[in-house]
Formats: sequence, C-alpha cells, structure tokens
Amino acid sequence: MQIKVLDPRLQHWGLPAYQTAGAAAVDLFACIDAPLRIAPQTPAVLVRSGIALSFGDFSFAALVLPRSGAGHKRGLVMGNTVGLIDPDYTGEILISAWNRNGPGTDPIVIEPGERIAQMIFVPVVRPDFTVVTEFSEQTARGAGGFGSTGG
Repeated sequence: MQIKVLDPRLQHWGLPAYQTAGAAAVDLFACIDAPLRIAPQTPAVLVRSGIALSFGDFSFAALVLPRSGAGHKRGLVMGNTVGLIDPDYTGEILISAWNRNGPGTDPIVIEPGERIAQMIFVPVVRPDFTVVTEFSEQTARGAGGFGSTGG
C-alpha cells in the first residue's frame, strides 16, 4: 500500500504505524492548525488526517473507528459511527469527529497532532447477485428478525 503524506507535520508527529505487535489498527492524527473545540451534540466536523492512500488492491478496504479511550473517557466518537474508505478512493482521509456527550457538558478540545481515530483494514467480498422469486435453500430461522430468536 502506498501512503501520500499531505501534511509535513506528520514527519514529526508520526506516520500511521501499529503501536504494538498485536495492534489491529493504526492511529490517525488531527492535522489542524489550532485547537478545535467540539461542543456536545453539535453536528460532526471533518478533521484532516494529512494522509491519502493508494490500496493497489480492491480486495480490502479501510474502516475509520474511534480510539477506545477517546470514545469511552471523553465522548469523542465518529460522526458517521464508522468511516468506510473504499479501495478506489485516493483522496485525503477525513475523520468525522463528534462529541456524543449530553447538553451542559464541556466541549471536547482536539489539539493539533493529537491521535483522534484509528484505521483498520478489512477484506472485502463482492458477490454477484442473482434475482430470484424464492430462495433455493431455506434456513430454520427463515425471515424472522429483530428479537425472533428470543433476545
């Protein structure tokens, strides 16, 4: 995979890298020029990551997720819950940041160079679809959903 560094500050802050031998995702940095205040429950804002990717392979994609600590401790989550980066997209990776905290709480302040999200790579399966009037195989469950298994 090729990475294009769009913000030279990343050379100092750090390029996306796995922080431990078992890490599943790489951190993304907030490439902003000044602290960014996000008030609770206001619309999500797009934060530049300073990088673009060229996958070179359409059999996988990337997902942008909140960092566990930032989401749990601070309420900083993704405005779109999960950001999907298609393998044919080569523009800058943008992070949709949202303050999920309730009204009356303090804004979340994101500092320039702060690690605010993480990106994981996942395989993509693209089946061919065949239109049918009835399925050739039935399951014991059938079409039941939304609590149909007793949960």
